[in-house]
Amino acid sequence: MPFAQAVRGRAPGGREQQMVLRQDLPPQRSGAADRAPVPDPGPPSAAAPRALSPSRLLPWLARLGVPAAAFAVFQGLLGILPENLGGEAARYCVAATAGAGVGAVVWLAAALLRARGAAASAVAPALPVPVPAPAGSLPELVDGTYQALRRGLTVIEVPGRGPLTGWPHSLAESEPPVHPTAFGTAYGLHLLLDIAPYDGRIRAGEVAETLWRLRLPGGGWAARSQGSGARPEVSAIVLGALARAGADARLLEAEIRSCEVLWDPDHDASGLANTYVVTNVLRGLLRAAPGAAALDGLREVLVNGATADPARDHHRCWGAALATGHGNPAPSAVHTARAVVALDRAARVLGEDERQRAVREEGLRWLLAGPAASGGGASDLLNCQEEVRRPVQEDPLHQELLSVRHFAAAWVARALMTDGARQVADGEVGLPVWEAQLTAAVARVHGMQQGGVWRWDDGPMGHPVWMAYQGLSVLRRYALMVYRP
Repeated sequence: MPFAQAVRGRAPGGREQQMVLRQDLPPQRSGAADRAPVPDPGPPSAAAPRALSPSRLLPWLARLGVPAAAFAVFQGLLGILPENLGGEAARYCVAATAGAGVGAVVWLAAALLRARGAAASAVAPALPVPVPAPAGSLPELVDGTYQALRRGLTVIEVPGRGPLTGWPHSLAESEPPVHPTAFGTAYGLHLLLDIAPYDGRIRAGEVAETLWRLRLPGGGWAARSQGSGARPEVSAIVLGALARAGADARLLEAEIRSCEVLWDPDHDASGLANTYVVTNVLRGLLRAAPGAAALDGLREVLVNGATADPARDHHRCWGAALATGHGNPAPSAVHTARAVVALDRAARVLGEDERQRAVREEGLRWLLAGPAASGGGASDLLNCQEEVRRPVQEDPLHQELLSVRHFAAAWVARALMTDGARQVADGEVGLPVWEAQLTAAVARVHGMQQGGVWRWDDGPMGHPVWMAYQGLSVLRRYALMVYRP
């Protein structure tokens, strides 16, 4: 409302002013009360002007601003003060003083409201507005992984085995006929349970049934290149995936009993002298059979297989071969990280004694001492490859060869995110060193994927399903660890 219109005229009773103020009154209620006759109060008397309540006056004054409010009060009082108030000068003084006072009050009130509004806007949460996930975000990456799983899924009918629904070793294998493998399908099932447990376009039950159909005639499972004999590292991974998918406990127990010989070092001395094999078996059995009698013995094999490294303050670590075996126990970051992860999981499920804890923590200290060694910080994160050799059971003069590729950055990141890693770092090298190493490892893991698919190389075997599972597991774990509600 324009200021001139609000304060026009100086009628003794302020008639026009009162009419303006009545516009701010709430509307009359409808109903029987509206039909009752209301007595007319008559014109207001100049000797008894109508009182202005704060509820009507303050909103009006707030719209006028500080100078306008002060002048309005001055004009109003000058019109209603009695003529005999000590002369004209006194009337002007009283009106001016009242106007200045009201102006100051209005200014302070406006300043207070502005300050409160600024504070509220600073702390008030933004309204929930649905926005698409930014490019490269974790939800977008997860969606890319799931789409790759759908593209790489194989559904095929195999005589003697029935329908198979699963994955080969790599998501890039597309030349028909592509048969699902036990290893690829087990890790594909792990991925499916991680990122799309409620999506029915790929049915976890059909994938789990395929793993049972890929079981070898004598029990257990093997990799595609390992022939007809079951191997402990593959069997344990498959059993862990089946247990996680909710397989019948009786079937699992029967299968574990039939595979017990696989976990016996006397049966597979060359295999169970290898860090990769032992850590796979430990992690798989802890999922599938946490009460298995073989677990304590396997953990002791891993603990006893650590070796001291003079290059890193004589901390104990692991190499491709266990120190108790006949291979080369040269220190290796990826094998040390694998051992730390397996021992950490065993400690959470089975508990641990002082010696087992000390060895596990020394492995963490060895990893944290990486930058102190020549080129250790960067070389610890480089992918590597090894060959696991075994004598063929049917012909001991020949050897079975399993080529194993290691996603080093993923394993180092997983080891540095175990429960005890932060405490060990806090008491030894300091949290900044731990944070820097973990950040570098996670950054390398993220950099090796494109659209949610992790790349080992550009060949048909260059997009392993297990690599996607390990990479995505690291990024999800890291996101949960750094999140602060």
